[in-house]
Amino acid sequence: MGRMNMDQATALTGRTLNALSLVSPRLAGEATYRLFRLPLKRAAPREEERRLIDRAHIEKVRVDGETALTYRWGSGERPVLLAHGWQSRGTCFARFVPGLLAAGYSPVAYDAPAHGDATGSTTHVLAFREVISHLAAEHGEFEAVISHSAGVMASVLALRSGVAARRLVAISQVGEFTFLFDQFCGRLALRTRLREELRQRMEDRVFPGEKDIWQRFSTTYEPSGVTVPILILHDEDDRMAGVDQARRMAEVFGDQARLVTTRGLGHRRILDDPGVVEATLEFVTAPHSGP
Repeated sequence: MGRMNMDQATALTGRTLNALSLVSPRLAGEATYRLFRLPLKRAAPREEERRLIDRAHIEKVRVDGETALTYRWGSGERPVLLAHGWQSRGTCFARFVPGLLAAGYSPVAYDAPAHGDATGSTTHVLAFREVISHLAAEHGEFEAVISHSAGVMASVLALRSGVAARRLVAISQVGEFTFLFDQFCGRLALRTRLREELRQRMEDRVFPGEKDIWQRFSTTYEPSGVTVPILILHDEDDRMAGVDQARRMAEVFGDQARLVTTRGLGHRRILDDPGVVEATLEFVTAPHSGP
């Protein structure tokens, strides 16, 4: 019943915005933009994540006018970045940390603005990238970047921008920058004119001065800018981000990437799967064959 009520409320909201757009496109566009920017649902830490937080070295960093948190476990040597996704938190990689520590690595994570225990109610992918760039400036080259969901997009943007890493793991990636936008518009069944009003506000207010954001921020854009080996992990039953996004990335990067698919894990539970954790650790710890 709760899901039915939620779906009915979403449909009613979409119909109301569409009707308003017939009378005043600008007013409807503003209302839609504010709805799109409403505070995110935050992931609460599970008990194992709370224990991990208690063991972490935690620092604060100012990003996009907000305070993000960074976490580090281990000595700081051989850092491995853990890049969380949308509506998630740095400790979502709790199952990966023990194995990385046992292998002599220092896991490094963060809560981006509006996520986890960071401040803020709204954020965007460039804020994610800024946190990653800050950690890179502090820790130097990462032995690997293990990323999930929209964290994959942020990680690829960071690597293209000069952040150094020796490997990239892309789990349940949201690889296309248009994905969240299209998902939002599709859920509300917004009219084309209203979609364009929202798109224009995103370009003008969230990313002013940025060119061609809808293509340039995607993981498959200019693959020559990311030269590291890539392990792509995605569940066939992921309802949040379809496996076709992973397949496109694998195709674009060719021999540089390896795609591994699972079944029955979905978008988030894949991070808790022992087989996924094991495959990731094997990839991260394998002898480096590059220069």
